[in-house]
Amino acid sequence: MTEQFRGLMAAFPTGVAVVTTFGQDGEPWGMTLSSLSSVSVDPPTLLVCLRYSSPTLDALVRTGSFTVNLLHHEARPAAELFSSGDPDRFRQVAWEHPASLGGPHLVDDAHAAADCVVDHMHRTGTHVVVFGKVHTVVHRSAAQPLLYGLRRYASWPRSA
Repeated sequence: MTEQFRGLMAAFPTGVAVVTTFGQDGEPWGMTLSSLSSVSVDPPTLLVCLRYSSPTLDALVRTGSFTVNLLHHEARPAAELFSSGDPDRFRQVAWEHPASLGGPHLVDDAHAAADCVVDHMHRTGTHVVVFGKVHTVVHRSAAQPLLYGLRRYASWPRSA
């Protein structure tokens, strides 16, 4: 059933994001994800799903805030870097510390970012669903989003 389920979800294209946060010592943490969804407009709330064993999740739980960086179509290298587990990933991308609560903003790779405060969490299986109340949204560019489906990256079609 595991492979059948993976095949099912691979057939559902989605956007690509990097969720980021800071550890208690100020160290940046982050990971690529495609499990992101809008939950409510009032109050603005979204959800992200992170692996239970993720150090990014540990840091997020401790700080209580995070940022969702929506990657643009030329940011595939960042998506791959943040899914690799490379401990030096933040030395390989441009990022800045937001003035508000949240995590690092990937200034060259994200076309938009949402800073969130953790509202609540729910563990299911190997992942934790994190509900975040959005308090700041930054639009950096009108670049096309990076998509992922059928186990490969793509850009939004120009004719769309």
